[in-house]
Amino acid sequence: MNTTALENIKAAFPDATCKVVLGSVVLDVQPENIENTLSRLKNDAQFNCGLMLDVTAIDYLDYPEQKEARFFVVYTLRNWEDNLLIQVRTPVTDPDKGIPTATHLFGAALFGEREVYDQYGIHFQGHPDLRRILNHWQFEGHPLRKDYPIDKRQICYESDSLEKEIKARLAKKGVDESTMKDINTEVMFLNLGPSHPATHGAIRILTALDGETIIANVNEIGYLHRGFEKTSETLTYNQVIPLTDRLNYCSSMMNNIAYAKAVESWLGVEITERAQFMRVVLSEFYRVLDHLVCLAAALVDMGGLTNYWYLYNEKEAAYDLISRLTGARLTSSFTRIGGMYRDFYDGWKEDLEIQMKGIEKGVGDSLKLVETNRIVHDRTQDVCVLSGETALNYGLTGPTLRASGVAYDMRKDAPYYNYEAFDFDVPVGSKGDVYDRFMIRYEEIAQSLRIIRQALKHIPEGPVNIDNSQICLPPKHQVYNNIEGLSNHFKLIFEGVHAPAGEWYDGFEAANGELGFHFVSDGSGKPYKLKVRPPCFYIMGGFHKMVEGNMIADAVINLSCINIIGGELDR
Repeated sequence: MNTTALENIKAAFPDATCKVVLGSVVLDVQPENIENTLSRLKNDAQFNCGLMLDVTAIDYLDYPEQKEARFFVVYTLRNWEDNLLIQVRTPVTDPDKGIPTATHLFGAALFGEREVYDQYGIHFQGHPDLRRILNHWQFEGHPLRKDYPIDKRQICYESDSLEKEIKARLAKKGVDESTMKDINTEVMFLNLGPSHPATHGAIRILTALDGETIIANVNEIGYLHRGFEKTSETLTYNQVIPLTDRLNYCSSMMNNIAYAKAVESWLGVEITERAQFMRVVLSEFYRVLDHLVCLAAALVDMGGLTNYWYLYNEKEAAYDLISRLTGARLTSSFTRIGGMYRDFYDGWKEDLEIQMKGIEKGVGDSLKLVETNRIVHDRTQDVCVLSGETALNYGLTGPTLRASGVAYDMRKDAPYYNYEAFDFDVPVGSKGDVYDRFMIRYEEIAQSLRIIRQALKHIPEGPVNIDNSQICLPPKHQVYNNIEGLSNHFKLIFEGVHAPAGEWYDGFEAANGELGFHFVSDGSGKPYKLKVRPPCFYIMGGFHKMVEGNMIADAVINLSCINIIGGELDR
């Protein structure tokens, strides 16, 4: 970041402690100043941090360095236009009392603060719907506190009715029993999911209906919560990589790459040119595969089964290439901190070109069925509209945000791995409806293939891992033939990569939007805290703004076109 921006921040917040970490600004403020700080960062034109990326907390109970308080809450904000990232931290001396909510400033805080309450037990004064979100409603305790017994298993014996929540949402919409009596009708409550085919067992959408029109909606998630963050605290940095595969499993290697990039940023590691090109090629290939799944499933939910085969057949065919490269199909764990597991195999360029031509044909065949299809247009145009302002307010990123007219793409606005040298366009929607969310992904497939072909022309030869025995495993011939190689191998496997003590955040343009990782390191080979910022989580937080006022069938196809992936949503 530039010196002027930093000086402006220091001048605007003289009572805050300010420092720069990896190009982002970290502000420590007292709880009584948190509202004013967040408000000014959002509304002041010189900061313009209108995108709240994430809310999390840190429990310093076992941290070696003494802190002002045991708990801190951290808000991560972004001014995407000026590539400015600001984290606002505030101490929490009494979790039961908590701190003031930010929900009146950012819609993203509705879900973000609920997660902090659920996992850490920190209250947010004035939050309109403060309840559990990832753990079930009968859960006792807060699992991300350092003193929570990890082997304490808790079973949910009864489903949550959500009656209180849906009636509160109706009241907010100005609908009560007397209103419905005046128009001689009744509100009908209907669950879509979790057993509904469109929700894949991972989401419950409770709707209040007037006929077939949704007048109020509340959602329940957490059905696939696997404790990513708690588990990561027990593993070395490289051992976490297989867990990242299971976030968005439709584009698993992108999660690998984003995670490795985040760790490397703190270590000050610059991977080799060949490894950078490998990561670009594989990221864009997996972006294409992710979009193929999204479009195929969405068109099936609309009734277009033929489209599914045109699109998903190419996704399935791509697994042949992936398995030859990585030895696995779905979850490959192919990336390593400091590089890659291994290099491309002989003949990979020709194989990749065959796959890309197949994808182009499948997408072309699908578009022939969609582009001028009146039924598709009627079902998607002006349906579930979300404005750019609302999308930013709820923390949406990726294709869903760009469909609403906001051209934020980290590959352009905060480039990494030489993306600034590639010639590609960022497609942007004009309406923010289901149609735009469909077409954005069709166009992004074309742009990703465009990037891959450019990368194929310029990928250099050379090693795929850095030459650093403290970070990368030595070659096998060194391990087997000299004591230094053996001891380096032993220490990395058992102790892991030692990251310097500190805290940092790093983001990546994944298939569904900004995938971020917030780390706290105590200097050991395991992360003291590892919080993932999943794009799906905040997109789901804005789901009700899309579907209220639309039909039940519209909610189903809208869920498909925002591409909610349970593993990423719940972690």
